[in-house]
Amino acid sequence: MCTAAIGFSQQPDNTKSNQQQDMTAQQQTNSASDLQITQQVRKAIMHDSALSTYAHNVKVVTQNGQVTLAGPVRSEGEKQAVEAKAAEVAGKNNVVSQLTVAPDAH
Repeated sequence: MCTAAIGFSQQPDNTKSNQQQDMTAQQQTNSASDLQITQQVRKAIMHDSALSTYAHNVKVVTQNGQVTLAGPVRSEGEKQAVEAKAAEVAGKNNVVSQLTVAPDAH
């Protein structure tokens, strides 16, 4: 089905950015410790109501204890907040940030 035929000619703002990221959800390991780290980081991000929808939707992938964050956020402050939440869970030296700042176009 052609999306333009039903009025959806534009994709969500972060689709293009997400496609360009090196890290994918398929790279998440199934080890209990990595799954637990990912879950804890995701909970910490989701429970912060001050963060934008963009920040709530960043990719969180853990491999061998190392957390990779990817995707757009709305400000440098949000980027730092998400990185800090991941560092609280996994440790400062176990976080790789591929977050980008994509301010609101309005």
